[in-house]
Amino acid sequence: MGKSLIPPGDGEDRSEPVDLKTALEERYLAYALSTIMHRALPDVRDGLKPVHRRIVYAMSDMGLRSNGGFKKSAKIVGEVMGNFHPHGDQAIYDALVRLAQDFAVRYPLVNGQGNFGNIDGDNAAAMRYTESKMTSVAELLLRGIDEDAVDFRTTYDEENEEPVVLPGAFPNLLANGATGIAVGMATSIPPHNAAELCDAALHLIKHPNARIEKMVELVPGPDFPTGGIIVEDRESILEAYKTGRGGFRVRARWEKEETGRGGYVIVVTEIPYQVQKSRMIEKVAELLLARKLPLLDDIRDESAEDIRLVLVPKNRSVDPTLLMESLFKLTDLESRVSLNLNVLSKGKVPKVMSLPEVLLEWLEHRKEVLQRRSRHRLAAIERRLEILGGYLIAYLNIDEVIRIIREEDDPKAELMRRYDLTDLQAESILNMRLRSLRKLEEFEIRKEFDGLTAEKADIEALLASDEKQWATVAWEIGEVKKTFGKDTELGRRRSTFGDAPETDIEAIQQAMIEKEPVTVVVSQKGWIRAMKGHLSDYSGLTFKEGDKLKFAFPAHTTDKIILFTTGGKFYTLGCDRLPGGRGHGEPVRIMVDMDNDQDIVAAFVHDPKVRLLLASTVGNGFIVPQSEITANTRKGKQVMNVKLPVEATLCVPVSGDCVAVIGENKKLLVFPLSQLPEMTRGKGVRLQRYKDGGVADVKTFAMEEGLSWQDSAGRTHTKTQQELAEWIGDRAQAGRLAPRGFPRSGRFGN
Repeated sequence: MGKSLIPPGDGEDRSEPVDLKTALEERYLAYALSTIMHRALPDVRDGLKPVHRRIVYAMSDMGLRSNGGFKKSAKIVGEVMGNFHPHGDQAIYDALVRLAQDFAVRYPLVNGQGNFGNIDGDNAAAMRYTESKMTSVAELLLRGIDEDAVDFRTTYDEENEEPVVLPGAFPNLLANGATGIAVGMATSIPPHNAAELCDAALHLIKHPNARIEKMVELVPGPDFPTGGIIVEDRESILEAYKTGRGGFRVRARWEKEETGRGGYVIVVTEIPYQVQKSRMIEKVAELLLARKLPLLDDIRDESAEDIRLVLVPKNRSVDPTLLMESLFKLTDLESRVSLNLNVLSKGKVPKVMSLPEVLLEWLEHRKEVLQRRSRHRLAAIERRLEILGGYLIAYLNIDEVIRIIREEDDPKAELMRRYDLTDLQAESILNMRLRSLRKLEEFEIRKEFDGLTAEKADIEALLASDEKQWATVAWEIGEVKKTFGKDTELGRRRSTFGDAPETDIEAIQQAMIEKEPVTVVVSQKGWIRAMKGHLSDYSGLTFKEGDKLKFAFPAHTTDKIILFTTGGKFYTLGCDRLPGGRGHGEPVRIMVDMDNDQDIVAAFVHDPKVRLLLASTVGNGFIVPQSEITANTRKGKQVMNVKLPVEATLCVPVSGDCVAVIGENKKLLVFPLSQLPEMTRGKGVRLQRYKDGGVADVKTFAMEEGLSWQDSAGRTHTKTQQELAEWIGDRAQAGRLAPRGFPRSGRFGN
């Protein structure tokens, strides 16, 4: 018979209905808390996540001191996984590898032997090939671990014990930093200089309510293991450390190296933190191929132990600062390192803390460790003094003690009764070796007794005085500062501070585009393209069926193209981003948010020095500088306020001192340019008064040169000031019928 699938029991259904929403919320919250507490966020006291803490403690357990020998990383990983951390071996090894990488961690906790990866992003060798031991920094974090300095808890299999937090005699959280993504929260702490952190901590001991300005004076910013230049302004650094949230712009360190005959190359010696060198070089090479870096000719990696990237400019006339600014804008030679001081306060509460709050909690932890170690030492001294007291009684009555031990059935009870000894004292006397009975020993016991009594008094005085405790904590921090001072190789500041040079953003953007001549072509139906070269003859241009040429003008790929529409809006397009000359181009409406009922009135190359005269169909107009019309978004910039059925209809460059306006009624009016206002936005003022119809064309000119127009045959006609006398008036007048010979189209034609 097969196995029965009916559950044992009386057959009753014991399942309970559960609300799915509640069940999911409970379980997801449990998962979220587990991730926050046991995986993603570091403890503010020792700056470690559980996996790192377990690695360091396991290495300590294995006796892998900084001055001892190495052991295979596989053995360490096995120890961590088997005893403390029930997760995958690769995850543990990856965490161990990072603790050994001097380009990833400012003060490594693991001294690695073998291939532990590199700044190019190459992985470490397998754990069976590498060896590890602790560094002196890890030993500092563990100092006092066997003196009841911290609480222990049982491990996952309840066979061993592990520390809840390490004693942390080193300001590890800020010195080495941390990153992590939990559920609903994340942390990102850049590395800092340990000597500066010690200075700030010592200042906080004396002034617990120190101002953030003073703290940032002592800790001016991060100190990355890979160096670099921090170009963040002081105000935003202050704000970041005050709130616990912010970021730092970090740039590569570079210098100009002369190559002779006026030539030069740029040599990059330090790159920003956590940037993979090989990936960054690939990105620069891609940009070179895409012709996005016209100032750069080549990039070479000549790095050995130190970083050396050689950037070759296109020619010796290229400005090195401009070249670097274009690279900073497009590549990871400049990167932003974020600050999010989200840590576990007291090992339990996730909290975003400020710089002083983090250091104050570390100091409180150091004080608590000092108290616990002192109480542990006091208990050990009292036990030893009790034993020594028993020894002294034994020496004073040595013959009788020997007789009792030799003759009595229960010597321990007899000794306790006769000399009023404690159980510990009697046991110690019975366990004493015969060689300890020499006469000299009594003197040594008294000496040890007096020494321990004095030490006991000192510890009791320390535990009774808050001031003495802080003085001891300050002395310990001072010792750490000496070990990692700025005069030491490991402690010297690597990242420096600087200002990003004031360079013209326009110039940088131009530097990113290769300057080539093009002809911009716009069709009646609003299709746009950029043909290579400056075309002199537009008759060969082809268009879609039913479409024809509207505008065509020469430009360069570095230019900005301005479009003005009947809705009174200006749109800006980068000439380098226009579709090429193959085919018919693309509709302008794909590139900008232009309404379907609007049409293009004018298209031209942007020149910030030139002013424009705008006019609407009803004859209103004003002057606008081109510097005010560029738009940074697809939505464009509303400059002329018009409402249907009124539309913007004319956009002409301003020159000279007079304006000539002709209406659809064929009436011409000439008036001084000074009568038109210059505005950045508006409806405009009346140019000419009409009974019926609106404006046909407008032109600005210099009166001394006269007003000229072209007829249908292409001939140019010019009228002098005297000949124009009857048409000269003031703005908003009706004007008079145009002179004989004026084109029937009602337009000036040039």
